[in-house]
Parts: sequence; structure tokens; C-alpha cells
Amino acid sequence: MADLLKDVYNHDYLNHVANAVADYYPTFHKNDFIDAVFNEDWKNKELKARTEHIAHQLNTFIELDYLQTLAVIKQISLHFTSYKGMFIPAFVELFGLDELTASIDALAHITQFASAEFAVRPFIELHPEQMHCILLAWTKSDNHHIRRLASEGARPRLPWAMALPSFKKDPSYLLPILESLKNDESEYVRRSVANNLNDIAKDHPDVVIDIAQRWLTESDSIHTKRLVKHACRSLLKQAYPDALSLFGFLPPKNINVIGLMADPSVQLGEVLYFSCQIQHQKGLPLNKCRIEFAIDFMKKNGKQARKIFQLSEAIIPQYNKMISKSFSFKKISTRQYYGGQHTVAILVNGVQLASTDFFLIN
Repeated sequence: MADLLKDVYNHDYLNHVANAVADYYPTFHKNDFIDAVFNEDWKNKELKARTEHIAHQLNTFIELDYLQTLAVIKQISLHFTSYKGMFIPAFVELFGLDELTASIDALAHITQFASAEFAVRPFIELHPEQMHCILLAWTKSDNHHIRRLASEGARPRLPWAMALPSFKKDPSYLLPILESLKNDESEYVRRSVANNLNDIAKDHPDVVIDIAQRWLTESDSIHTKRLVKHACRSLLKQAYPDALSLFGFLPPKNINVIGLMADPSVQLGEVLYFSCQIQHQKGLPLNKCRIEFAIDFMKKNGKQARKIFQLSEAIIPQYNKMISKSFSFKKISTRQYYGGQHTVAILVNGVQLASTDFFLIN
């Protein structure tokens, strides 16, 4: 069984944390800190709860005021990177909301080692006007981690983060930030801009379509095209007509799907195989095709829910294109499978052209 992410916080790691703190705060009671972290509730805590719990214990055992403790936290931050180091920005989020300037300066430093995308959100919610100026200033930073934070931290629908409902209602706050970053030299930053726009598209598709059209008109850069395509990915999956036409995916009038075959049944934990041919009608104009497959999964309530997966994008030549694909029903933490009738379908440019049923057996 694969190790859980939350289990990275083991005794060796917490010893590392304690030793790092003691280097900058010599009176730190390392053993007491570690004992307090691994209390009787520790095993029941998930990843985010563990990061916050560690931050709380740091606040307890570094017996200084917030600004003095923050200086220690900033010094140790370079030793704790990636998601493992998320307890560092969590400390600022939990205890620094009343010290905007010092806390935001600290997050700009910390995000270069462990992303502060979660921690910055309460500051945006509590201090929207001041934070708007700060986020815009961050877009001009020399450091790409800080520039990315300006976009990623303000995403309306950042996964696993606190909501920013005002941005779901009105994304205008975000648009100057994204405009400033759209031509960023870093793919890491541009990817965040695309993700932010994809979030916006879920509530305001026309806003994103207008931005996409304008940006593509302003620049024919491969980076711009890739950014815009990624920003529109949910709209493309939803077969939003303006998004499809923006990328040249017209109704598939000259395309047929023939011979769709799938295993009649598949056991939970095994793999479903299916295949078909995509046929272009000879003598007619060639279509640019976005080819996807969909599975209508049986849900607990006995109804089906569709999930769409992209297969390819291609111009179908004057002969058949073979499609052969598999889908694993191996148990995963992000999806619960239920036995019963399922459907696999083939879509071209958002239009379903063929489908067939199969049974999942528990």
C-alpha cells in the first residue's frame, strides 16, 4: 500500500523541524514540542489538519510575540520545501492576520520554498483593497514563485483551499492581475494564469471566451495559444460552442464513428477495453477533430454521471482512424465505483457519435 501524504510528518521529520527551530531559538524545548505534536489525536488528523497542528505547536513552544516568532519562522523556511513545508505558511495564516505588512512580506519570502497559495487567501478576504495592490505588485517581482502566487493564491476555486466566493460572483478583481501575467516568461506562472481563467470559466464562460479571443488576436505566440487552450479546457469538455469554434472544432458533419466495441463486462479492479473507427466521408472537406470518450458511471443512487476524457486532436484523413483504448477500474481514492450498467461513448467536437453499454461487476 502506498504511503499517505500525511505520513511524511513522522518522527524523523519533526526532529528535523525541532532542530532547525533550535538553531535560531536556542531555548526551544524540542522534546516537549515533538511530544505535543504526536498527541493522542494525531493519528486521526489528515494532511491539512496536521500542518495546522504543527503550526499551533510552534506558536506554543516559541515563547515570543508574533513578530519575533515570525522572524524565526522566516529563517527556518528555506529548510522546508514543497508540500511538506506547508506548516510554515500555515503559521502565518493562523496567527498573522492582524499584522498585514509583516505577514505578507513573510509569505512572499516563504512561497519561494513552500507555496503560500493557501495561506494568502484569508488576507485577500479580510483586506481586499490592500491585497489587490500587493498582488499587482507581486506580478512584477523578479521571482517567479512570487509572481505565480499573485495568480494562484487568488484563484476562485483553488482545490483544497478556503473559498473566495466574491470572485465566483465577480472576477473583475482578478483580471488586471492575469493581464499582467499573461506573457510571463515562466511556464509555471502562465500555467497558473490558465488555471485561474479555467476557474473563472466555470461561473463566467463568456468572460473567459472574450479574454481568449482577445489574447489570441493580440499574439500568435505558442505560449499564448497553449495558455488559452488550457484556460478553456473545461469549456471544451462541456462542448461550449464558442470555445470549440475558437479552436477550429466545428460540428462533425463529415465524420462517422463505426464499429464501437467494448468488453461486455469488467470486474472491479480490472481493465475495460474498447475500440472503434473514426471515418471521414471521402470527398468532403477535412475536419479538425477533438476526439474524446465518455463513461457514464453508475452512482450510489442508481443514476449515471458522465466523466469525459480526451483521446486526441487530429485532422481525420481520407481513411479510417483506428481508436483502441482501455480504462482501469482499479480502486482509487478520488473516485468510488459502483456495480451495474455503465456506458462508454465516443465524442467528436463535443458531439456524441456512438455509444455502447457494459457492466461493472463488484
